[in-house]
Amino acid sequence: MHARPAHHPGNRLWLLSGTGEGPLLAKALLARGWRLRVWVVSGAAARSYPVASTLELAVGPIGGPQAVAAALVQAEVAGERPAWVVDATHPFARRISTDLAAACRLRGQPLLRLLRPLLPCGGATLLEDLHALSTIPLAGRSLLLAIGARHLATAMAHSPGSRHHARILPSSSALAQAMAAGLAADRVACLHPSKGGEIERALCRRWGIEAVLCRRSGGVTESLWHTLSDACGLPLLLLERPPEPAGLECHGLGSLLDRLGTPEL
Repeated sequence: MHARPAHHPGNRLWLLSGTGEGPLLAKALLARGWRLRVWVVSGAAARSYPVASTLELAVGPIGGPQAVAAALVQAEVAGERPAWVVDATHPFARRISTDLAAACRLRGQPLLRLLRPLLPCGGATLLEDLHALSTIPLAGRSLLLAIGARHLATAMAHSPGSRHHARILPSSSALAQAMAAGLAADRVACLHPSKGGEIERALCRRWGIEAVLCRRSGGVTESLWHTLSDACGLPLLLLERPPEPAGLECHGLGSLLDRLGTPEL
């Protein structure tokens, strides 16, 4: 068992997350009596969270380690330093996790990391990084990229003989990155993942997809692609998640809630 740090009493907690486990985790923490400040990237993500007098939403990028450290200093001055900071961001949001870990280490701020489980690979081909795409025989094949808009250009550069298509989130920045990568407009679908995979299945049929590349994120989206690729007989290429920053205390959802316990009032 871990003891709560004696020099950080209180009932305040900062949570950085998206729309995956974040809303569920926020509800559980509110029920335990925590006062939450939740950091999300967009207003659309903010709408997934419960409305409560003990939950404050901060919308927009949190900034680099200096910005995070400055926010912690500001909270200390106001007497509102969090007992814990919880990093529940996406497993592939490496920069955010690294910056957050650096800032918390600088300020002596206790930090916990929520880890999504690793799903079984099944029949998928696991790729250590996008450079490994060049080892897969994809020339002349229709490849669906479901890896986030930021990495489209790199994926396309390492599979130059493929007919590339992409499923991206419906945002202006994601669309701009897809266009900058050189994707044709009729080969880009801007949409949120569907719950049952009906839209993704329709895209694969429309585009004549012959292989899918997605990330080993451990969430519902990865699970959807496993199910869809099995059902449609499509090869699934799975991009391995990046390593976590060194020195982090990491937990699954249940273990994290046990570690946090209830706040000191």
